[in-house]
Amino acid sequence: MPSTTAGEPVPIETSHEDMIHDAQLDYYGKRLATCSSDRTVKVFDVVDGETQRSSGHTLKGHTGPVWQIAWAHPKFGQILASCSYDGKVIIWKEQPAQGPGTGGWTKIKEHTLHKASVNSVSWAPHELGAILACASSDGTISVLTFKNDGTWGADVFEGHAIGCNAVSWAPAVQPGSLIAPQASNTVPGQQPPAVQSVKRFASAGCDNLVKIWVFRDDTQTWDEEAVLEGHADWVRDVAWAPNIGLPRSYIATASQDKTVLIWTKDTPTAPWVKTALDPSASGTVSPAAAAPAPAGKFPDVVWRVSWSLAGNILAVSCGDGKVTLWKESLKGIWECVSDVTS
Repeated sequence: MPSTTAGEPVPIETSHEDMIHDAQLDYYGKRLATCSSDRTVKVFDVVDGETQRSSGHTLKGHTGPVWQIAWAHPKFGQILASCSYDGKVIIWKEQPAQGPGTGGWTKIKEHTLHKASVNSVSWAPHELGAILACASSDGTISVLTFKNDGTWGADVFEGHAIGCNAVSWAPAVQPGSLIAPQASNTVPGQQPPAVQSVKRFASAGCDNLVKIWVFRDDTQTWDEEAVLEGHADWVRDVAWAPNIGLPRSYIATASQDKTVLIWTKDTPTAPWVKTALDPSASGTVSPAAAAPAPAGKFPDVVWRVSWSLAGNILAVSCGDGKVTLWKESLKGIWECVSDVTS
């Protein structure tokens, strides 16, 4: 098959028997995992941008639609988490083949503490350890931590009334660390003391709110650090932008109210400030649309938001089948730089 150019989409046959809800490439971009309403997770090898027909693995264990999947960092092994309408989170691990007919994916943990659908799973930055946050329709958030003795600890706490739709971890890099002055008492040639990383993540809820949670080492509890109010309907997704150590933090949120908000925080003590993306100003709405959306609104419900690895480009997935890419201009205005119709 001829190799495709960068701009050309490549259709992938997954053999799922129902709607696909999520697709995630691993850390190296060499494997693709998908999950579906057919209650399965599938894993494929990707070579030159195409999946290999012979290499698919089907992971069975859920009894309801599987909403989302997440790869752990490869330093923990080939590990995949999946969450489902059945209220379970399953953590899968690929065992290396010791001989012919051996190896394959096995369940290493089945998390059953939620009483309703689990809608989102997200692994913490690898620097913090093997930690998984889970968001559920029962209104609670759980955080699973793999301990040194081989067991899993679980913290479960109330997150959002009605239900929680998504979770996203803050970067392990402290904002501003790239330009912070170095401590003067370091000995030349020695490593400076490690910066204390903080466990922090954002959650999106059916109460129209986004909440930021931080782990307190002294009390060993997750505390609500901030509440971001700005949406007029369910918040469907939240994405905390990667950070290379610059002072400003960014969070993107997508909502049933057809808006995407960018929340920025200039310093650790500053308040979060919101800006709405405006598709009408960028000409992303087709002129043929029957009724153009009002300023600041997308043509349909916005389902997902996702940042590039450098944290400077935001992809927005809308219910009209379009994915738009957004970038902040030098003047601080968010502009649409590309749109892709599925």
